[in-house]
Amino acid sequence: MTDYQSPDDLKSVPAFAALAPVEAKAFLAFNHAVERKDGLIPPKYRELISLAVALTTQCAYCLDVHTAAAAKAGASREEVAEAAMIAAAVRAGGTLGHALLAQRLFERHRDKTL
Repeated sequence: MTDYQSPDDLKSVPAFAALAPVEAKAFLAFNHAVERKDGLIPPKYRELISLAVALTTQCAYCLDVHTAAAAKAGASREEVAEAAMIAAAVRAGGTLGHALLAQRLFERHRDKTL
């Protein structure tokens, strides 16, 4: 077991939230609203979206929580794999988009040095 991320860390959320109670209350209220079961997007799809975001943000805790929730909501291994591939493609697209920005910024900075 590593000294860094561990599923047991999630047990310390209440103590951590107590250190910033106003912010924690607002965060948790927002989180509960997003995780509601009565939204137009069904729970399984909400969890697949959450899992894809967790993959792109590379949050191990979110991966743990949303993988479990996706399985509980009825997602298949194949759906999880597709969500992962979609997340990978979008992340790669974001890299390309930032590369285009970098090219434009490079031109701007280069023109200033000429």
